[in-house]
Amino acid sequence: MGTTKIGIACEGGMVQAISGKAMARKAMTAGGITRPGLVLAFCSNRSGPEEFFRGIRDAAGDDVPVVGGSAIGVISSEFLSYKDPVAGVMVLESDLLGVRLVSAGEVGRSEKTAGREMAAGIAREPDDRLLLVFYDSIKDPPAGNSPPIMNSSTPLIAGITEVIGDGVPVIGAGLMGDYDFNETVQFCGFSTGSQQLIGLMLGGDFSVYHRIAHGCTPLDGVYHRVTKAAGPFLYEIDGKPIVEMINEMFDSEEWQTERPLDFLTLGIHCGKKYEGYKENHYVNRLIMGLIPDKTGVMMFESDLKTGDEVQFMVRDAGRMVESARNNSRLLVDTIMGEGKVPFLALYIDCAGRAKGYSNTVVEEAAEVQKVLGEYDIPLFGFYSGVELAPLLGRTRGLDWTGVLTILARNP
Repeated sequence: MGTTKIGIACEGGMVQAISGKAMARKAMTAGGITRPGLVLAFCSNRSGPEEFFRGIRDAAGDDVPVVGGSAIGVISSEFLSYKDPVAGVMVLESDLLGVRLVSAGEVGRSEKTAGREMAAGIAREPDDRLLLVFYDSIKDPPAGNSPPIMNSSTPLIAGITEVIGDGVPVIGAGLMGDYDFNETVQFCGFSTGSQQLIGLMLGGDFSVYHRIAHGCTPLDGVYHRVTKAAGPFLYEIDGKPIVEMINEMFDSEEWQTERPLDFLTLGIHCGKKYEGYKENHYVNRLIMGLIPDKTGVMMFESDLKTGDEVQFMVRDAGRMVESARNNSRLLVDTIMGEGKVPFLALYIDCAGRAKGYSNTVVEEAAEVQKVLGEYDIPLFGFYSGVELAPLLGRTRGLDWTGVLTILARNP
């Protein structure tokens, strides 16, 4: 039976930049690690990602891959912060997990090509269990009154699955380093970059479990059809300008200053039509905001096209917290019911779900901390721009979700 050591260190809210070297050493000490095999690390943009990366490599060693990059905030079993600057490091020493790493560039030029190139660099092996992927969320930062343009997860995922199929779950995130949608930095193992896609294949004698939480509910249950769209721009639904529709929903134009919209998303129902509401059958699409000429809205993802059916969804803060708690409990109960021993939890949480942004009374990630804390399951996570996870049989890009993944072994 293999052994696994995990050390985690997080810091936030400091005046000065955070030292990657000090953080890595702290994590290694916490886990009793002398031979690190992998480092996951995330930090906010103001932490100085490149210098932070170099410090980690100094502490962990030049032959140890460092994977991650920009993040708005970080989460661990006992830490949660998105107060800039903030950073988190997880160091892994294990003879249970095999690790293979590959990256591809120019995501902003062609997400699908980057997905193909990354996947082509990972030859499938029989004991592959999980492919973690991290990519640059930001294609173009905001300019003047124009909202930012995002790299789309849908063609990126299509490129990956075109090469490796659906046999291995793909879970990951689009990275963001601040709420202003500035340029991001990716940690690609042994170098840093932007517009990168990193793939980390984990293999070995363990099982992977995950749950998706969002808490969004249909506004009225009515299906609507997209009648005019182009890339990330959405102009009409049911033949009516979407700006007029949202004005009528809110009985106001105040929403037009929001980026993204606080309480409204568009939902794609992936289950059977009219089957009734099931949270895990919906993918949500955030509305980034009004485009400058006020003829339409900018979507976070650019995969909605003319003819697609959507539902208006309400972002409910109470349901969001409840969903995080219940899905965490269901996941742990499933693992325990199958007689497995969980040894690591990863939580990828949309930055829009943070208490300071979503106006909740409590942090929904704190509900995940509480549940996992009851079982002493080590937790490491971060706040993302986009989340990726399998839903109803295939990997999808997700908005405003929390994706909890737990690795478990036989007793």
